[in-house]
This record gives sequence, structure tokens and C-alpha cells, in this order.
Amino acid sequence: MTSRLSRATHLLVSTAVAAVVVTGAVALPAAGATPAGPALSTLPATALPAVPAGSTLSALAAASLPSTTDDAAGSTTWTVEPATADGPDGRVSHRIDAEPGQTVADHVAVTNFSAHPATFELYASDGLVTADGQFDLLPAGTTPTDSGAWVAIGEGGVPAAEGSTPLRVEVGPEATVTVPFTLTVPADASPGDHPAGIVAALVPAAGEQQVSFDARVGVRLHLRVAGDVVPTLSVTDVQATYASSWNPFAAGAVEVDYTVTNEGNVRLGAGTAVEASGPFGWGEASAEGTPQRELLPGQSATSTVVLDGTWPLGRMSGDVTVIPVVVGDDVVEVEVQQVSAGWSTWAVPWAQLALLALAITLVLLARRSRRRREAATQRRIDAAVAARERETVDA
Repeated sequence: MTSRLSRATHLLVSTAVAAVVVTGAVALPAAGATPAGPALSTLPATALPAVPAGSTLSALAAASLPSTTDDAAGSTTWTVEPATADGPDGRVSHRIDAEPGQTVADHVAVTNFSAHPATFELYASDGLVTADGQFDLLPAGTTPTDSGAWVAIGEGGVPAAEGSTPLRVEVGPEATVTVPFTLTVPADASPGDHPAGIVAALVPAAGEQQVSFDARVGVRLHLRVAGDVVPTLSVTDVQATYASSWNPFAAGAVEVDYTVTNEGNVRLGAGTAVEASGPFGWGEASAEGTPQRELLPGQSATSTVVLDGTWPLGRMSGDVTVIPVVVGDDVVEVEVQQVSAGWSTWAVPWAQLALLALAITLVLLARRSRRRREAATQRRIDAAVAARERETVDA
């Protein structure tokens, strides 16, 4: 099948994120069209038109953010969210602090807002942050290897680490089903954050084999394993280049590329400040980089900062400073240190040198032209004097 549209949209709700990926002849509103804020908890996701045979839909939506898709039975709208045994409890995500070897029990609630029954598959997966800074889970069908593999869903369920399969849950029209789950932390689990999530994926009804769906809604699970907390960021691969302006009377720009890596064991955000100056501190300039909303342990993100209005003063140098930021309601009792890395580059004033060369050339040409005029005038004077002397001799 020829793909006519591929688009990714992401919505942030507190610490939970909706990520929608669509392939096929499907139209969605532009990313960011839905306003962020508490009102999102009551808004359904965009209803999708009928999907052609062979196309796919994949979505990960936040807790309390219903997802809607069309199927043979009509529009199906559902959500999955944290709960107690009695039903949804208002949390936007699961936050679990546990010791190595400890087992923690909790619940999720799957709500079907539709006028017909629906079947869902529940499973857990590892969390990740995409290149554009949005939280997501591993693609469907990918076996988790971290905390997603430690979750067992349903009574008597086993975790993915022991070969579990998704739990099927039938939910009646306009009904809610509460499902228990347990998370068992291995005795040798490393301290720090282990992001995961629990997904409710819609199972196509009978007779829908001509349509391939992978529509899923997920709730985020924040797991922190007890032990030494190490909040550490590093900045590496700093490269700087200077771009001159074609206008010799205008400044150029320094472009600084750098990579921020979370080398610790807890998630952190990161702010960035870049400074530059020429010889003797001349031409100082500074700019802020795009904030990294969340970097998971072991994750890296590459960014670029452009310092506009920088005059070419020869050798330019400066620093990239990364300021760690504690994310959301996380608690990091250890002092978080800023990190810096230096850079340098040549800012050659090519346009100014070209203007200077042009000015020198014009001066030389003017002097040469003046000498030629003076020589021509002298020749005329000499010729006139010689002619007058000949006339005097002849007389």
C-alpha cells in the first residue's frame, strides 16, 4: 500500500504524555492544536475516519485522556488510568518507590465510554523519551527488558520477564473494569529511576480482519528503586562554527553543537547557557539553548545554539553550561552540580577583508590613474616646450 500520510502528534498532561503515530490515508489535526492543561483530562482524542484495509494506527495516550477510534461496531472511546480496587482515584500516573526484591501491588482502571462493549489487551512496557522530548513506550510487540518486564497484570499474572502474554479484558458499554497488577523489583536491580507504562490496546471486533488496528492508550509508571541517588549530567561533543554575514557592516553568528547525557541514575531536565567572546573579552555574546524537559538515565540529546550578532574578531571561545533541573514532583536530595565544557573556533572576517581589499584596490587604481594623467600632462607640456624652442631657432 502506498502511504499518503505519516504524522506524529504528542500531548503532554502533567507527567504523562500522549503520542500518536498514524500511517495510511488518515487525517489528523496539526500537533499542538489541542490546548495543554487540566481541561485535556475531559477531552477525547480526535475521532479518526475509516481506515483503509492494510493501514495501521498506533497511539500511546496519557491517563485520563480518552482515545477514540472507529471500528465496525462504531466509534470506540476508552481510557486507562491509575486506580484503587474500587475504581479510578484521580492520579495521573503511578509513582512507586521500592526496595530491591520488593513486590508492590496497585491497580489500573479501563473505562469504555462507548455505547457498545469492547475488548482490550493490557500489557506493560519500558518507558523511553523520543527525540522530540516526549515520553513514550516501546513499540507494540517489543519485549521489555527493564521495569516493564517486572510487571504482572491480573490475578495470578506473570511478568514479561517470565514469558507473559497480554491480558484480555472485556469492558461493557459505558463501564469500567479495575485490573490489579504487581511490580516485583529484582533483588539485583540498580538504584534509581526505571520508567515504564501499562497499555490498554483495542482488540478489533470479529469481522474486522480487513482492517489492521494497533490503537493503544497508556498510563505512565514512575519507579524509583531505593539506593544511592546519582543525579549527574555531562556535556560532550561540543563543536563550534562561525558563519560570516555577506554584509561587511553586519555581524555574523556562532553555531554551537553539543550533546547532553544523563550519566546518573535518575531522570533530570536540563537548561543550557552558551557564552562567547573574542580576544581580550571583546564581543561578548550569550544565548540559552532549548531546555531538555526530561532525560532518562543513560539517555543523550544533541542540541544547537546560535549566537547571533557576533562580530568576527579572529579566535572566538566560550563555554557551554548545563544546568540540571529536577523533573516534576521528583525528590532529589543530593545536590545537583552544573557542568561546563569549553569550545573555540576561528571567526575570520571574510566580508570585512573583502571590503578592505576592494578599498585598497580602488586606492591603487586611483593612484595609477592619477599618475597616468600626470604623465600625459607632462608629455603635452614637454611637447609644447620643444615646439616653442624649434620655432625660436628657426626665427
